[in-house]
Amino acid sequence: MNERMVSIVVLSAALNLAMQAPARAQTGAEPSTTDIAALKAEIDELKRLLPSQSHTMADVEFHFANLWFAGKEENWPLATFYLNETRSHLGWTVRLHPVRRISTGDLDLRPILENVEKSGLADLKKAIDAKDEKAFEASYRATLNQCYACHVASEKPFLRPEIPEAPESRLMIHEHD
Repeated sequence: MNERMVSIVVLSAALNLAMQAPARAQTGAEPSTTDIAALKAEIDELKRLLPSQSHTMADVEFHFANLWFAGKEENWPLATFYLNETRSHLGWTVRLHPVRRISTGDLDLRPILENVEKSGLADLKKAIDAKDEKAFEASYRATLNQCYACHVASEKPFLRPEIPEAPESRLMIHEHD
């Protein structure tokens, strides 16, 4: 299920609850135990519809790999597109599952993402805006290291991102506007 569909389902549930509130307010009645149980069941069902973190990270991998080739080909508009998609899908991943359970307790991914956004992704943006292929390569590699550090912190050191060997998409990344 894509992000838009998840948003629609959650919005529908919220609207359903909001539509019931005025009737309760007019009667002065508190939600019944049955209403609360039904809402909890609906929330649990909605949570089951959310994609896994591995699903959303596959999207991140797709965009980040294509970013490499767009930057190496100095197709800066396409590199900007893939950087924005990478940033968007990382945010989606963390919004869906902001905390990972690991052996030592809970790992909050939000500060990790914030750090990646303020350093690695920001440096990539600067390199793309400057149309600087050397700075792009250095920033890309540094961001890969940040990604791996997050995987290690999440107790998934076997997920080691590397420079891609081929683009994930057949888009013509070498053609310029």
